[in-house]
Amino acid sequence: MRRPKPAGTFRPTRVSESEAFTENRLPEAATELSPELLATLVEIGEEVNSSLDLDQVLKKAAELVRRLVPYEIFAVLRLDDATQELVFEFAIGYTREVVETWRVPVGKGITGTAAQTGQPLLVGDVRNDPRYLAAVESVRSEIAVPLMLKGRVIGVLDIQSREADAFTREQQQVLALVASRLAGALENAQLYESARRQAETLRVLNDVGREASSILDVDELLRKAADLIKRVIDYQMASILVYDAKKGRFTHAVDVRYGRSEQSKLEIGPTEGIVGAAVARKEAVLVPDVSQDPRYILCNPEAKSELAVPMIYKGSVVGVIDLESPVKNYFTEEHVQALSILAGSLAVAVENARLYQEALREEAEQAEELQAARLMQDALLPKVPAEDFGLEIAARYVPARELGGDMYDFLRYGPQQLAVAIGDVTGKGSAAALFGATVVGMMRSLAPQKPSPADMLRQLNGILSERRVEGRFATLCFITWQKGRQKLRIANAGHWQPLLWKDGRCAKIPVEGLPLGIEDQAVYDERAYSLDAGDVLVFYSDGITERTNAAEEFYGSERLRLLVAANHAASAGEIVTRMLEEVERFAGGTPAGDDVTIVAVKVK
Repeated sequence: MRRPKPAGTFRPTRVSESEAFTENRLPEAATELSPELLATLVEIGEEVNSSLDLDQVLKKAAELVRRLVPYEIFAVLRLDDATQELVFEFAIGYTREVVETWRVPVGKGITGTAAQTGQPLLVGDVRNDPRYLAAVESVRSEIAVPLMLKGRVIGVLDIQSREADAFTREQQQVLALVASRLAGALENAQLYESARRQAETLRVLNDVGREASSILDVDELLRKAADLIKRVIDYQMASILVYDAKKGRFTHAVDVRYGRSEQSKLEIGPTEGIVGAAVARKEAVLVPDVSQDPRYILCNPEAKSELAVPMIYKGSVVGVIDLESPVKNYFTEEHVQALSILAGSLAVAVENARLYQEALREEAEQAEELQAARLMQDALLPKVPAEDFGLEIAARYVPARELGGDMYDFLRYGPQQLAVAIGDVTGKGSAAALFGATVVGMMRSLAPQKPSPADMLRQLNGILSERRVEGRFATLCFITWQKGRQKLRIANAGHWQPLLWKDGRCAKIPVEGLPLGIEDQAVYDERAYSLDAGDVLVFYSDGITERTNAAEEFYGSERLRLLVAANHAASAGEIVTRMLEEVERFAGGTPAGDDVTIVAVKVK
């Protein structure tokens, strides 16, 4: 029987058997090992080295130990560094309630004393030892051996018997040798589990990003969020509260109790309870024992611990994710980290959904604005605008992987004005897709203000710098087009400079700027151009210029410039098609290493 684990996000480094072995040496009095003992230790070592499945390793170890030391009750307990308590990792002979709920403080009981002293303990008759904690009735004798790794205790190996004086000093020494093997197995398996949970967390974050882009109904989005949180943290009770500006209070939007949705009319003020504390501090509040926290408001009599994380958008708390558990000390700092990431993504998604719903109500009176709203509701990759902005537009996106970081969008500023954006984010896969979806969501939330290109980049950079993610930033090129005046305005935040065919020549537009999310005080220059019929503007990502062939040569921007110049008389769609065909011909079957995004604009 094994206790369930919380989510984690750290990088594993496997512990070698030799590191663990040196922690529990055999006393000098027992330096000669029997063939049976040696064979058993070899089997345990082989099991430890061949599997990262801790259940499998401990189950096999329990079977092998029984050959050498007959027992009735067996347990491996893990030390929780944060609480300094021992929790069951694997057990034989205990009730499920004990395994799932008991936490033994260091220094308490036989196992807690072994963890405190770092020394094995042999008790011939527990009835005569006041330290004994009666987890199983009728137990008489016990051996507890600390699991040591690099000089520190990481757990305890414990066996018990219903017979008094059932164990000997020699058997204690045998368990010390077994413990030296199991210490490494415990550490390696925990590191492996953390890596696995990290991958699962990234998959959930990707799901959140996709939901944020496709669900424009707040209630539906929040209901889905409760399911997604469950995949990261195995909670028993959860509430998602949203801020009601008219009431000035947080209302329950979603309530889940033991897997079942419930209706709640409870409202909480911005300074009330644990939720209010999270709102006031604008950071997560972790309460290991709610009975010891005067801020706690009794809503669920069975709640013993609580974790409240605010959902923050543009510096304001728009909601709170509140989790409760019937177990004290249930939530961990790893839970805080995972839920904080989810809360940030959900805050952007909820606000985008709210803005979209408000836009729908306002645009219902105007047919043209209603059409724009319908286009905004389309798939994550936007469609080319159907309206006549005096431009011929073509766009293509070819991902190198299932998920990528390239993005582009079309934002309607009015019947005569259009904004076009193309960008990229660092990295690939789920995390890049989520970050890109967040940037697109921010753009759409700012679009109703009709900012200039430089101002759009400045506002986006401020938001991303405020919520900076380690090693993550975005490049973005942004333009606005005025049909009647034939005026193009452009600003650039670290993206590839677009190509412009005008007056018989093709060249890059010399506009530069720092990527978004690196420097909060970054300044973005803006250029303006008057275009004529037949002028061509081409945006592209590094999937074009950095595409390589079998000789590992880059396609490069110069080949692309010559290609655009040679095909400037073609339509925007034909230019895009020829670019893709030419790049594939150059690659000669070499797989693409990055996403390809192209947006071509030709003035009518």
